[in-house]
Amino acid sequence: MAIPEEGAPAPVRGTGTARRAGSPGRDAVLALGLLGTGIAGLAAFSKAAAETDGGLPVAPVVALGVLLLGALLARWSLAPSRRRVRAPGPAAYPEPPAELPDVGGGALDHGAVDADGFEHTVAALCARDGCISVEVVGGAGDLGADVLATTADGRRVVLQCKHYAEDNRVGSQDLQRFGGTCFAVHDADVAVVVTTSSFTAPAAEYADACGIVRVDGEGLAAWTELGAPPPWEPAVGAPAPGTPSS
Repeated sequence: MAIPEEGAPAPVRGTGTARRAGSPGRDAVLALGLLGTGIAGLAAFSKAAAETDGGLPVAPVVALGVLLLGALLARWSLAPSRRRVRAPGPAAYPEPPAELPDVGGGALDHGAVDADGFEHTVAALCARDGCISVEVVGGAGDLGADVLATTADGRRVVLQCKHYAEDNRVGSQDLQRFGGTCFAVHDADVAVVVTTSSFTAPAAEYADACGIVRVDGEGLAAWTELGAPPPWEPAVGAPAPGTPSS
């Protein structure tokens, strides 16, 4: 984020009170001009009506005209001033990224936490490996996303975390639910399912067909111990993450 130099003028925000388009003196001249024009018009009408030998009831018509003119002038004078609405300009500085998780202490101990804590240990891994923005969003209504991260080169990584026992494998239904939202709803550049257990064969087949990266218990241990690249980076000789299999 760029930091403004000390002493530089602060950005001007468009929150001041708008001023009237015309000055008060100009408004008064315009009002008097309208009044004079109306009176002259009514006088001309009265003279013409008198010359027609009383063909029209002059007095009521004149009174009605004066009342209408007065009402119009009153409405004009009391109407709120027109304000020019300025479209909001771009922010002076970009929004700061989400606070990065703490990677110290036991932040990477996946076995010592519950399902909610596992989301935070995965988020800590993302922060350790260079993501510039990491946010834990798992919970009710998360639509399959537990962790959102942005890599240093701007890719959006959406991770679903499955803190399962070794004998509880991630099935194809889990992958299908995540596959229905990770790209269409969460706009993922890289979609990842990471688990402490493993995947069934149908789940692995679905993930590979849709371009969802799988990280099982062994892969998670390798990632944690720096024995494997993060899931948004391809291993040597492997296709780029998020590429569906043909």
